[in-house]
Amino acid sequence: MSENEHEAKMARPRMAAGALFFDEADRVLLVEPSYKDYRDIPGGYVEAGESPRQACVREVQEELGLAPQIGRLLVVEWAPNPGEGDKVLYLFDGGRLSADDRWQITLQADELRGFDFHEADQVHNLTISRLARRIAAGVQAHTNGLTAYLEYGESLETGI
Repeated sequence: MSENEHEAKMARPRMAAGALFFDEADRVLLVEPSYKDYRDIPGGYVEAGESPRQACVREVQEELGLAPQIGRLLVVEWAPNPGEGDKVLYLFDGGRLSADDRWQITLQADELRGFDFHEADQVHNLTISRLARRIAAGVQAHTNGLTAYLEYGESLETGI
C-alpha cells in the first residue's frame, strides 16, 4: 500500500471539548444554545493546532466569559456519524462554580440564550440521550476519580 493510500484510510475525526461545572449542591451546569433545541455543556470544536484542553478553556471563555481552572479529563467519547464524519469528544472537569463565579458569567449573546444548574438525574430530560450519558459518565468520573471511555455514548466498562 502506498503512503497516499494509507493516508486516505486514516481516520480524521473532528474533535470537540467541553467542561462539566458544578454548583455547591453538586448540580451540573447546562447552557441553552440559540441554535439547538436541547441543552448542552459549555464547549465547542477544537481548532487546528489546539489541544482539546486549550479548546475547552477558549470555548468556556468565549461562551461564559469566565477563565476558570479547567481540571482533569473526565470522559473521552468516540461518536461515529456517517453524515458528518466521526467525532472524538472530550469532557473536562470545570470544578465547582461559587456564587461569585456565577454572578460573573456573561453569556455569548449570539450563541446562548441562558444557563442553569440541574440535578444530574434530570439531565436526560433536557438534552439528547448520548450527551446525557456522557454527562452521567462525567459526574461519575468526577466522583470516583477515574476517566471514562465511551463509544456511541455507551461505556464499555460500566454500562453507563
